[in-house]
Amino acid sequence: MLEGKHVLLGVTGGIAAYKAADLTSSLIKQGAEVDVIMTEHAMKFITPLTFESLTHTRCVTDTFDRSHYWEIEHISLADKADILVIAPATADIIAKLAAGIADDMLTTTALACTCPKVLAPAMNTKMYQNPLTQRNLATLRSYGWKIVEPASGRLACGTSGTGKLESPQVILETIQHEIAHEKDLAGLKVLVTAGPTREAVDPVRYLTNHSSGKMGYAIAKAAAQRGAVVTLVSGPTSIPKPRFADIVDVISAEDMFKAVTERADDQDIIIKAAAVADFRPLQVSDQKMKKAESDDQPSLPLERTRDILAWLGNHKREDQVLCGFSMETEHLLENSRKKLVKKHLDLVAANSLKEAGAGFQTDTNVLTLITESDEIQLPLMTKDEAADALLDQLLEIYREGHSQENSGVQK
Repeated sequence: MLEGKHVLLGVTGGIAAYKAADLTSSLIKQGAEVDVIMTEHAMKFITPLTFESLTHTRCVTDTFDRSHYWEIEHISLADKADILVIAPATADIIAKLAAGIADDMLTTTALACTCPKVLAPAMNTKMYQNPLTQRNLATLRSYGWKIVEPASGRLACGTSGTGKLESPQVILETIQHEIAHEKDLAGLKVLVTAGPTREAVDPVRYLTNHSSGKMGYAIAKAAAQRGAVVTLVSGPTSIPKPRFADIVDVISAEDMFKAVTERADDQDIIIKAAAVADFRPLQVSDQKMKKAESDDQPSLPLERTRDILAWLGNHKREDQVLCGFSMETEHLLENSRKKLVKKHLDLVAANSLKEAGAGFQTDTNVLTLITESDEIQLPLMTKDEAADALLDQLLEIYREGHSQENSGVQK
């Protein structure tokens, strides 16, 4: 996801410096090139050799180090960086950056950077809450720095409170959001549905399906990385929520119907990736249903839920792009194309539950993207890759529609 990207990582002197090694490892696994600058105090907590072993690149520690080929190093590092990340960031480095002080390699390089910049504070709660620290963070925000707010929990000093360095995974997701993709969806509003719904039988039991929500979450995350304003309407899932989307949690199909239809008219692209129940119990018991004492088999009368995708197709604006998903066990193309026509969709992303690597619970998928005039068979991909491929097609459809609209106006 970060292939070809250059990350400049600054590590400052706090106990959380050891987490920077985990972040570095994750960046390398994502395909990024990483250069690390350590402050003098950072080296009291973790050695340069740790980062050099991970990056296979010399760790920079001294502005005046002459044991390497000649260049104005803080300028060269700043020039090639796609993003500058300082994690952990102490109160000291935050104050220096806010004041424009450049008295070591990290602050000098930061002052020369014109790329996106991310700061992850870590310090004692009282230091973090101090008005001076908060003023300095506000100053940096005003200059375009992205702040990964610290977490709350037990701190190294033995107290509990806010000031704990956020997890490397959260910092990584922030980096991905900033530089993983060009912002070709900037200015567009995208609504995504994901996960299963639960239809209550009684206070204990419910009807549901095997959807994990992974495909919808991957789409929401990818759309946000590409600059869209994303709303994610999610059924119950156990996977982490995307950080850069407006999350609307729902339980039942009726909950999802209301959440989607209330927001639909304001969207440019709607992607219905959720596995919504087609039926729900006709009646929901207020008490737990007991086993019958006779040998008679119990019955559970069902009624249809409201069809969200059909409603969206019938109420779609002319300039709006609507995408549905089709999970089939047979006649994949035939059934999916019927869905495309019947529900007035621009695209159906079809997959077969019987195909290896596709379907529920997996980290991969095999999609066929079906439009009125085309069928695009995608290979086996990770769900992150499949999400980007799907968004590519939806953006093309959106642009074609607006191009025709503009041509009509000019005529």
